[in-house]
Amino acid sequence: MDALAVILEQPEKLALRRLPLTDAAAGDAVVDVAWSGISTGTERLLWSGRMPSFPGMGYPLVPGYETVGQVAEAPAGASVRAGQWVFVPGARCFGTVRGLFGGAASRLVTPAEKLLPVDGALGERACLLALAATAHRAARGMAEGERPLIVGHGVLGRLLARVAVAMGAEPTVWETDETRRNTDGTYGCVSPEADSRRDYARILDVSGDSAGLDGLVARLAPGGEIVLAGFYEAPLSFAFPPAFMREARLRISAEFRPDDLAAVTRLIEGGRLSLDGLITHRAPAARAEEAYRTAFADPACLKMVLDWRDAA
Repeated sequence: MDALAVILEQPEKLALRRLPLTDAAAGDAVVDVAWSGISTGTERLLWSGRMPSFPGMGYPLVPGYETVGQVAEAPAGASVRAGQWVFVPGARCFGTVRGLFGGAASRLVTPAEKLLPVDGALGERACLLALAATAHRAARGMAEGERPLIVGHGVLGRLLARVAVAMGAEPTVWETDETRRNTDGTYGCVSPEADSRRDYARILDVSGDSAGLDGLVARLAPGGEIVLAGFYEAPLSFAFPPAFMREARLRISAEFRPDDLAAVTRLIEGGRLSLDGLITHRAPAARAEEAYRTAFADPACLKMVLDWRDAA
């Protein structure tokens, strides 16, 4: 069994070719992929060669952790069945080619327990579940009526704002790019200069800007918390005295967990969280190289999705 896969052979060198797949073992499912999203955070760093030291890092690799498809084969007694739509958070089934994170391929072999059943009506939007779950993890502990600040209005920032609203919060979002300040109407998005508040109890940064901590500390209320939910390629630093005077707290929100996926699935099913309007670009898998360049270079591209349904 083999699959057509996106392969980053080295920084800025991408190929699309067939790879043999590891045979399915006991407990493994086989998934025929319909769509996979391109991450403009971690995948951009893999593409550019600027990814900091990371477990399993090395080229060649198959990227992708935002994959949706249908189960082709499922083991007996599994929680998924053949024909069911599932979200796949990546795979390691390409032999000597690393799966980091291994979801950008036409077919995947992965432990069935890692698959999340999804409503087929979501279609390509189900690719956004990883980012929605990441947003949910960053927002944990947020209270109804809270008025947090979210820094950055890319897809993750938008999902974080929507999750916050679903939790009953009233977020403000900062975005430096004027073309990205459009919202769904449930929260406000402004430039940092247009916001005079300096009493935020919680600031959630998804900008990836490693040089912005001092500016965020200056906007904190005493005892406030800064949540780092982006991915930062450069070391972070900040001036200690202002943070000391505020008794500031710093929290790093890492990868999502299965309970985050389950939580956002419930929010979606309950009509409290929408994934609409976030996928702006689409391309057939055959045009993967062009799609990756567009995803990383075009500021109008919030989320690019590859369509694998016609992949031979």
